[in-house]
Amino acid sequence: MHMARTVQTNQSIASEFIFLAFSTIPEIQHLLFTFFLLLYLTIIFGNVSIIWVVCTDQSLHTPMYFFLGNLSFLEICYTTVVVPQMLASILDVHRIIPFANCGIQMFLFLGLGGTDCFLLAVMAYDRYVAICHPLRYTLIMTWQVCIWLVVGSAMLALTLSLELTVLIFTLPFCGHQPQINHFLCDVPPVLSLACADTHIHQTVLYSVGIMVLAIPFLLISISYTYIVAAILQISSTSGRHQAFSTCSSHLTVVILQYGCCALVYLRPWSTSSEDENWKLALIYTFVTPLLNPLIYSLRNKDVKQALKKVVKKTAES
Repeated sequence: MHMARTVQTNQSIASEFIFLAFSTIPEIQHLLFTFFLLLYLTIIFGNVSIIWVVCTDQSLHTPMYFFLGNLSFLEICYTTVVVPQMLASILDVHRIIPFANCGIQMFLFLGLGGTDCFLLAVMAYDRYVAICHPLRYTLIMTWQVCIWLVVGSAMLALTLSLELTVLIFTLPFCGHQPQINHFLCDVPPVLSLACADTHIHQTVLYSVGIMVLAIPFLLISISYTYIVAAILQISSTSGRHQAFSTCSSHLTVVILQYGCCALVYLRPWSTSSEDENWKLALIYTFVTPLLNPLIYSLRNKDVKQALKKVVKKTAES
């Protein structure tokens, strides 16, 4: 009875969390702030450029680039949910985030990240239809289907995120200001602060991880098995090269995104390290959104030509 009262008291007192991920030395704080701010601005500029080119160039008004534009929009939202709060906490001595804000950040971070993963699987399916069933491509990948695939990805991811976030934030947390060894309110570090048995919550987290990471990655792998088989049958060397180039851009992003997320969310808790988890989180928070526009603009001939055309037209006007 006394223990239950203590847990209830702790839960009512824990109205905020404290981040512990970065150094408190002023010189290092300013360097980190400048570095991550520049990365964030580069991510915003790069992904806005992709959206701008896709929207303004008529030749890119196809399902493939529609999905790419949506992916860039997601990357902007995804990083914006994390980075401004992270930059503020780097310079703030106390590094406090209110309990409610932490829950909102977790919901949006998981929801947008899950949508990102589902959308990468949708893009793999789009490439599969384009390469393996080119004559039926326009019949299968209609604009209505493309829009529903994007909307369905977002709805499923946000629903799973809401359920997981609500489940975690109904737990009691220890102490007045629980300390999160991370730069954001991610599930593993927050769950580790709970003053209750979390085995059910860990099981739910693994289940959601399988739905968001393992199953889409399996579908991507199956799609690319058929894609590679179809590409190898192309007689033209230039045709094979173009097909491989388009697919390799997508695969690079897939491997980074799914690989790092799987190490954080699907690895057994007994083998996971909090320091390692937040360093891996830096990759899918900064590196993947940064590489996405670079990979697609540098390796994709259509995007490069469209970008040059739009920049030239803008300069002339």
